[in-house]
Amino acid sequence: MEIIYYIVMGIVQGIAEFLPISSSGHLALASSFFNFTADEAPAFDVLLHIGTLLAVFVVYRKDIFPLIPAFFSMMKKVFQKKFKLSFYDTNERMVIYIIIATLPLVLIALTGIEDKIELLKNYPMAIGGILIFNGIVLMVSDRLSNGSTNGENAKPKNAIIVGACQMLAILPGLSRSGSTITGGLLCNFDRQYAVKFSFILSIPAILGSAVMKIDDLVEASISTEQWLYYALGMAVAAIFGFLAMKVLIFISKKSNFTYFAYYCFAVGLAAIIYSAVR
Repeated sequence: MEIIYYIVMGIVQGIAEFLPISSSGHLALASSFFNFTADEAPAFDVLLHIGTLLAVFVVYRKDIFPLIPAFFSMMKKVFQKKFKLSFYDTNERMVIYIIIATLPLVLIALTGIEDKIELLKNYPMAIGGILIFNGIVLMVSDRLSNGSTNGENAKPKNAIIVGACQMLAILPGLSRSGSTITGGLLCNFDRQYAVKFSFILSIPAILGSAVMKIDDLVEASISTEQWLYYALGMAVAAIFGFLAMKVLIFISKKSNFTYFAYYCFAVGLAAIIYSAVR
């Protein structure tokens, strides 16, 4: 039974991290269903996120790796006091926008509010309500027109708006990808660019979350057998994360998140009923 839990959690993390249905909400509901409250759970959560991070690097490797030298060339220009966007190429601007969009999440982490919000994961009814709200966000997203803004003409203010949407997604049940894609569409992003920006923006978000929880991984008393289970869950999360990203990229071309919205309505309502009757 225990190995099934780790496989299921890997599948849930991989699918829900990138499809606009909220991985945090689904992981919390799955843990509640399995009645899993082991002390090592935070350590497993770190590895699940690392698994999905690997999926991002695989799918967007051609976009991500050029950003590494672009970061250093961008920093060089900053020290040279070249502050106009016209001084920076597309990759350098992408680095700037990712940094700007990550700042709201950093501010939340510094305030410690996220720790209080984490308590909501213990209340399936609250998660259910947020999932229903997430469904509404997705329906709004579907009604936004496909814009013309992309990496060539995006502005810092666009990154701020997308970053604010990502900050709101710390609520368990509110999808990070759904929120950031919707934020991009509100900024008149081309739909495919909105999806790409959302996925690349997930790198510092996921990595930062893993780093903040690294103490849980180091301090947890985990047996060799347990490590094998963790590795299995991480591998499953990476595989299903890869598949989920490919699915969302395909669906985004069709401009249809409505079915995900209906799914969130159904799961949210089921979580509320489950919480009321258990």
